[in-house]
Amino acid sequence: MPAKQFANLNEFAAIIEAFPSSDQSAEAGAKARNDVLTKPPGALGKLEDLAIWYAGWRGQAAPTLGNPQVIVFAGNHGVTAQGVSAFPAEVTAQMVYNFEAGGAAINQLCKAFGANMSVHAIDLDTPTADFTTAAAMSEVDVIAAMKIGWDSVDPAADLLVCGEMGIGNTTSAAAIACALYGGSGRDWVGRGTGVDDKGVNRKASVVDRGVILHKAAETPLETLRCLGGRELAAIVGAIARARIESIPVILDGFICSAAAAVLEKTAAGALDHCVAGHVSAEQAHKRLLDHLGKEPLLSLGLRLGEGSGAALAIGVLKGAVACHSGMATFAEAGVSDG
Repeated sequence: MPAKQFANLNEFAAIIEAFPSSDQSAEAGAKARNDVLTKPPGALGKLEDLAIWYAGWRGQAAPTLGNPQVIVFAGNHGVTAQGVSAFPAEVTAQMVYNFEAGGAAINQLCKAFGANMSVHAIDLDTPTADFTTAAAMSEVDVIAAMKIGWDSVDPAADLLVCGEMGIGNTTSAAAIACALYGGSGRDWVGRGTGVDDKGVNRKASVVDRGVILHKAAETPLETLRCLGGRELAAIVGAIARARIESIPVILDGFICSAAAAVLEKTAAGALDHCVAGHVSAEQAHKRLLDHLGKEPLLSLGLRLGEGSGAALAIGVLKGAVACHSGMATFAEAGVSDG
C-alpha cells in the first residue's frame, strides 16, 4: 500500500482501523510445532510465546529471522525554548552525523545483531512550534513526516525497530502520554537527557500547559499533530507500514512507545504486531507499557533512545525463532516424549 494513499489524518485513521490481522493458520501451526519440540512443555518460557507470535505475523509455522531493519528518525522541537533539556538543540544534528559515521551505540548493536540501519533527519533546520503556544505541526507537516516513516520501511524486512533522536522529545512524548491517558505532567515527565529536579518540575509545567492548550484535540492523531514531533510522527508512519507488510515490530523506549500509543488509541489492537523491547529508566515508561498491555523483554536501566533497547532485544527474538524453527521434534530426534 503506497504512502500516497493517505493525504490527511482522516485517511490515515481509516488505514489504521482496517489493519490486517495475524495469520491464524500459521499461529496454530507454530503452536502445534512447539508442542512436539524436544523439550519439556513450557521449558523455554516466554521464548515460546514470542516465537508463536512472530510466526503468526510472518505467516509461517516455522519462520526465520534474518533481515531485521532499524530506522532512526531525528527531529527538532520548538518546546526546547522552555528550557526542558540539558542539551541544546544543535546536538540533534551532531548525533545524526555520529549515526551516519557509525559511531553511536545503535550502530554497534545493529552490527552485533545483523540489522540493516538507516537514518532519516527530518527538517532539522525547521523545528516544530513550541506546543505551549501553538500546535507543534500543521496537518501538512505531520502527514509529510508520517510518509517519511511509511516510505522508509523495507517490505523485504522481517523485523522492524524504530529509534529516535531529538532534543526535547521526552517532553513531547510525556505530553502525548498525558493527553492520551490522563494525569498531570508530573506523572509523565522524567529526567530525559539528565535534567535536575528543577528541570523536571519545569518539564511537568510545560506538559501541563501544552495539554491544556490543546485539550480540544478530538483524535489521537490530532494529539500527535499538536504535541508531537516529526520523528515521533515518522515512527507512527513506520509502525503502521510494518503492520500492512506483516512485519513484526520491537518497540523501543518511552518516546517510541508514546508515538506507538497514538496508533493503539486510534484503534484497539493496532499494536498487536509489536512487542516491547525493554522498559527504560525513564520513570513513566512502565506506566505507559501497562496502558499498552505490553510486558518488556528486557529491563536493564537503559535510557539512551536511538532504538538501542529494542535493538538489543533483537537477540532475544532471534533466539526464540531459532529455537522454535531449528530444534528437532521428538519424532525427528528419535526421543521419547513420555
